[in-house]
Amino acid sequence: MNEAMVGTKTMVVSPHYLASAAGQRILQKGGNAFDAAVAVSACLAVVYPHMTGLGGDSFWLLYNKKDHKARAYNGSGRSGYKITRETFAGLSSIPTRGIKSAITVPGMVDSWDAVLQEYGRLSLSDVLEPAITYAESGFPFSKNQHVNTLHTMDVLAQYPETAAIFLPDGRALRINERFIQKSLANTLKALAEQGRDSFYKGELAKRIVAGLQEKGGLLEMEDFAAHKGNWTEPISSTYRGYNIMQVPPNSQGFVGLMALNILENYDLKTIPHGSYEYYHLLVEALKRSFEDRNAFLTDPNFASIPLERLLSKTYAKEMVQSISLQKVRDITTQPIGSDTAHAAVVDEEGNAVSFIQSLYFEFGSGIVAGDTGILMQNRGSFFSLDPNHVNCLEPQKRSFHTLMPAMAFKDDKPYVLYGTQGGEGQPQTQTVIITRILDYGMNPQQAISEPRFVWGRTWGEATQELKIEGRISKEATAALQAAGHLVKRVNDLDQAMGHANAILIDEQGFLHGGVDPRSDGAANGV
Repeated sequence: MNEAMVGTKTMVVSPHYLASAAGQRILQKGGNAFDAAVAVSACLAVVYPHMTGLGGDSFWLLYNKKDHKARAYNGSGRSGYKITRETFAGLSSIPTRGIKSAITVPGMVDSWDAVLQEYGRLSLSDVLEPAITYAESGFPFSKNQHVNTLHTMDVLAQYPETAAIFLPDGRALRINERFIQKSLANTLKALAEQGRDSFYKGELAKRIVAGLQEKGGLLEMEDFAAHKGNWTEPISSTYRGYNIMQVPPNSQGFVGLMALNILENYDLKTIPHGSYEYYHLLVEALKRSFEDRNAFLTDPNFASIPLERLLSKTYAKEMVQSISLQKVRDITTQPIGSDTAHAAVVDEEGNAVSFIQSLYFEFGSGIVAGDTGILMQNRGSFFSLDPNHVNCLEPQKRSFHTLMPAMAFKDDKPYVLYGTQGGEGQPQTQTVIITRILDYGMNPQQAISEPRFVWGRTWGEATQELKIEGRISKEATAALQAAGHLVKRVNDLDQAMGHANAILIDEQGFLHGGVDPRSDGAANGV
């Protein structure tokens, strides 16, 4: 469980083994990392449909070896033109499930086109082939999808089109039973033939919108037609001499940078890994960063986010003063969904892609758009209806987003690509992984497989609970409780910890891939 797969030329990691294999197939066909990444993304939309899909969003962090440049692509959607806080008059919050939660345009399909147009060698039709095959012919129902289906059966059963796909004959499929999604296959075929605009302006868009409006949906054709993601510059900070890159807001990526800035003020090598001090310090650094995230994060086109101050080393030193090594700091948190899929690809040329995509909650809104097989995200439910809240709902606005793919650079070249599923847990698990690699010398697989924690709630009831896996020592557990942490011991490899992936590129150019034993993933290298 602690040995990373090592490739000599290429590496693909994802939370589903078939998606990883699909990426490798595209590389073998002559595609580059960008082609393979889109193939993995599309394949995950089919074989991990409880976590991600065409009805969701994505964020991309890409390194192009040719120009030695890292770029980010924001593939998140905006709320509809006519959707306002008054739309939900009488409610204290936007519903988290159902048609009224599907109020943002899905951005992932646009991101596929953008990445391929800018950097790809192959056509959209070429890279969608594995996804179409698995949707049309079926694939073995995974353990993770089985568990999540059982957990969400009451939601899925509410909507006939959704139940027909995910609860055939009124039941969850058994593990390794063949799962076929004919409607989704037809949608992917149409997309392969007609291209990106079919999803936002063409016949496919009309069918999506009509299917939603039949149920009382709020999105309109003009909302889809207006959608366009955007290329942007990554944000970054240094840690122990490495340059750490994240995507900018509306992503919460800056939280991962803030936490590392705080931790850089401590010599972690003098703190035993797995000790009380290790876990307490990471948790408290992250909690302190969450306070600023909650105060500032939203669509930067609607509010000023003081990133220069938040990411400064001086500010990190100030935050250190508010952290006690003996007791906890209490903060409030917001519910954050956990259904996400991160993956990463490195090709033989040295191109690298770290990306993440999501429907927000598992199975998103629960609503399938007509006969398209597309499950719609409920990301818009995270908007606040409080006009004084920084992330309040407004027309054509992107919400606070949890998705945050990451890369660490060494000597201006990608060194570690990493990310994870898990909402509130994403910056927590990222911080664990990168400190284990950079401070404790672990390989990616060991860094991911070692015991983890997650503080706060993902979605559901408010809590300041610190969930720790059962493999964490009793001594560390007792000390965490004594310091005031609301400790809850969970399973040894608990799903609450999310599904992480990482690739490390060593000095010889070998590629070390790590995937989460908590997922159905695989590292596929050659």
